[in-house]
Amino acid sequence: MYQIGDLILYGSTGVCRVTDIVARRFSRTEPEKLYFVLTPLYQSGTITTPVENGKVFTRPVISRDEAVALIDEIPNIEAVAYYNQNLQQLESHYKSELESHDCLDLLRLTMSTYQKKKEREQQKLKFGAVDRRYMERAEDLLFGELAVALDIERDSVPAFIESRLSMTLRPGM
Repeated sequence: MYQIGDLILYGSTGVCRVTDIVARRFSRTEPEKLYFVLTPLYQSGTITTPVENGKVFTRPVISRDEAVALIDEIPNIEAVAYYNQNLQQLESHYKSELESHDCLDLLRLTMSTYQKKKEREQQKLKFGAVDRRYMERAEDLLFGELAVALDIERDSVPAFIESRLSMTLRPGM
């Protein structure tokens, strides 16, 4: 069970802080249950969710070492743009990547949609709204978690990644 102060990934909301654990009963016929009170780090509001929640995915935020290892793996990740004329199938593909809640999948999705955007721009074609929405969502979730793991501002994540990759790609370092 998470503790007050823990940082967790909560479904598609992203990183949240557990700010309280409360006992509540929402009707007289219901037994009292424990609920987490979550505060999203990059959105406004609060979320109250059952401690025994099987409906929304939760997990602890990755560690700094895991974040650095993920970033160091970027040069080995092949970014392959996914094309599909059927927008439902395209959206389904992207949604399955997001719903894995795995940082590596989010990184692959971000990289592959960015690759697709570059390819479309080179061909002087429009980058699709579905592609853009999922690229931004994956990047938002990934950068939010990396920022927390690395203890940096969310806006500093791209520069951190670039700096880290330039250090690891230089010969003799």
